[in-house]
Amino acid sequence: MSLPVSTEPVRIVRHPAGVVELRLDDPGRGNALDLRTAEALRDRALEVAADPGGAVLLRATGGSFCVGGDLRAFAGRGAETGAYVHAVATAAHTAIQVLHELPVPVVTAVRGAAAGGGIGLALVGDVVLASRSARFRLAYTAIGLTPDCGASWFLPRLVGPRRAADLILTNRVLTGDDAERWGLVSRSVDDEELDDTAHRTAADLAVGAGDALRAAKGLLRVDSGDELSRHLAEEARSIAALADSREAQDRMASFLAARGRPKAGDSRAGARESESVS
Repeated sequence: MSLPVSTEPVRIVRHPAGVVELRLDDPGRGNALDLRTAEALRDRALEVAADPGGAVLLRATGGSFCVGGDLRAFAGRGAETGAYVHAVATAAHTAIQVLHELPVPVVTAVRGAAAGGGIGLALVGDVVLASRSARFRLAYTAIGLTPDCGASWFLPRLVGPRRAADLILTNRVLTGDDAERWGLVSRSVDDEELDDTAHRTAADLAVGAGDALRAAKGLLRVDSGDELSRHLAEEARSIAALADSREAQDRMASFLAARGRPKAGDSRAGARESESVS
């Protein structure tokens, strides 16, 4: 008898040797963040925090890590757009805060597109691995919005304020190799090696000197939790306020209209993924 297929957009998978995997599992939508997915991410992150094992592995099913906010879910809400976007951001931000504060090491594996909120989610890891073909793009200002999911907090600390401004303001795209050179990720690996490398890294950490790893991570996180929390609240306020503006709503509508004209040979899944900020 076959087992039922999970319809949850975010799942927890517990592996041997203490690796707890938090898996984005909605590949047909590019693991885009609408309210249902953001709330599932929040709830599963809280479950992981209650029993994180020896290391946490954050990765995604399908060809994209997370293509950012689901603009199809944002659009057409009129005066309610800002409230909806604020709810999505608040739920996702709880997950970011929880993952940032986990006492055990977090390994992130990024394949394909990491755009918009997907970048903040990727960067919450302590060790971030990317496939060489990965694509990192902020994309917010292209649709009249500002960063969320901690992107504007993590980026200056990782790549410096000048490069952070470049990424946020110009929406330039970085490949996995670019991201390694910039210091955005720990290292890039060949596409076919990403999953094995990420799991092996998490497994090695899970069976390592647990007390020392927790203490070392604690030193790296000293005084950062409250600062991140305040910044996440400001990000949510800013993106929600802009989402109510005519400029943002027009830009989102234009973006969706342009992406809604699929090229010959486009699959439905590909067209659906394109309705994100990637």
